[in-house]
Amino acid sequence: SAALAAERAAGGGVVARIVSAELSGPLETGALRRALAALSARHEGLRTAFAATPRGPVRRVLAVCPPPLVTLEPVTAAPGEDLVAAAHARLAARAGRLVGRPGLPPLAFVLTPLAAGSHLLSFVHHDAVADSRSAALLWQELPADYDRAVSRRPLDRTPRPGPDRPAPDVPGPARVLPAKRAERLRSLAAGLDLAPAARPAAAFDFRGERLLFGLGTRLRDAADATARRAGVPHSTVLLAAWALAVGRRAGRERLLVGTEMPRRPTAELLRTAVPCAATVPVACELDGGVDYFLRGIACAFSEALQYADADDADAARAVGAPADRFRPAAPQVTFAARDELLPESLRAGGLTARFHHGHPGAVTADAALTVLRWREQPLLSLEFACARLTRAQAAQLARALRAALTALVTSSPHTPVDDLLETPAARDEAPAARPLAVPLP
Repeated sequence: SAALAAERAAGGGVVARIVSAELSGPLETGALRRALAALSARHEGLRTAFAATPRGPVRRVLAVCPPPLVTLEPVTAAPGEDLVAAAHARLAARAGRLVGRPGLPPLAFVLTPLAAGSHLLSFVHHDAVADSRSAALLWQELPADYDRAVSRRPLDRTPRPGPDRPAPDVPGPARVLPAKRAERLRSLAAGLDLAPAARPAAAFDFRGERLLFGLGTRLRDAADATARRAGVPHSTVLLAAWALAVGRRAGRERLLVGTEMPRRPTAELLRTAVPCAATVPVACELDGGVDYFLRGIACAFSEALQYADADDADAARAVGAPADRFRPAAPQVTFAARDELLPESLRAGGLTARFHHGHPGAVTADAALTVLRWREQPLLSLEFACARLTRAQAAQLARALRAALTALVTSSPHTPVDDLLETPAARDEAPAARPLAVPLP
């Protein structure tokens, strides 16, 4: 894993992820442990340990290794403070210990009592264990397993095919980028300066924070309508707005945005928890009218998808990305649409589960925009590297995203992109943004 190697070189924080289910109802911990054991038996990713060697990290699949279920003391929160947020803050401080047990898989399930009849069950895992789609798959299967365990029905422990299973009907990964594409990406790979008034730190160190913000249903509906008009997914409209906001801030008309894409060569792997996602550079060009621009972003995404299987290190060398030995991937700015991976809530085994995304305090890019929820109340996350941006600067970037999205969805299809936002000079003269609230004002 590139993240494992980069962490070792930097000596920085572990790149962990936290996805939690807020459980309401009577919880049977014995049934939960049996469900977790069955889940681990099916998915070898939950039984995979990593060890450092002079040639880099190596992995070892353990025959039997039920995931630990760590029970913490009940969470306490200040008056008016959200209990889930307080629990996530406590988990963030412990994430490194939870996923850093030598010789064991870098993951844990953590149970935190919130209130009478309410618990927070958190899946804390390293990026090397599961990508976002895999984590969502586990959260879809675990409630079903728990429901069977509660009713004393048999649990499926049949192993799913691992990532190393041969697939002769699928072409091998594209390890080398074609020269023409590498040349095009190389021309866009110059470093982005997102905080021109500040002096960036010398090395990327994984330390980061997160801003959560909403967009409101009216802006969501307008974005959906614009997507239908242009014939693109709503995620493309959001990616385009993000590229526009970043490009205007950095003074760039052409830039690369690393976008999370599936790297799943077989239908079987769609049902297996393995880290198959890739962050692939999408060449974003900020030109043309609104609909032309949106379709251009969609085409650039489709082109990048063809090279999702390219080796990250080889791709970075081919592109000639700026040297930063601590960064696990080449793009400084990334985008991910995860809103359709998990429902807002579900019921199983007498429990209601409502899902939440935590933040462990580590990042892998200078600025990463993630769509967490869209169909209900839209919720976005902006993670940022403390070595690159202050919280106030990140808040300005989030506001710029909203301004770019608003401009895209309220303009005519032929409005030139150059006319959508104010000039850099006018932007620089605007008052400094205050810390971001949820939702954005």
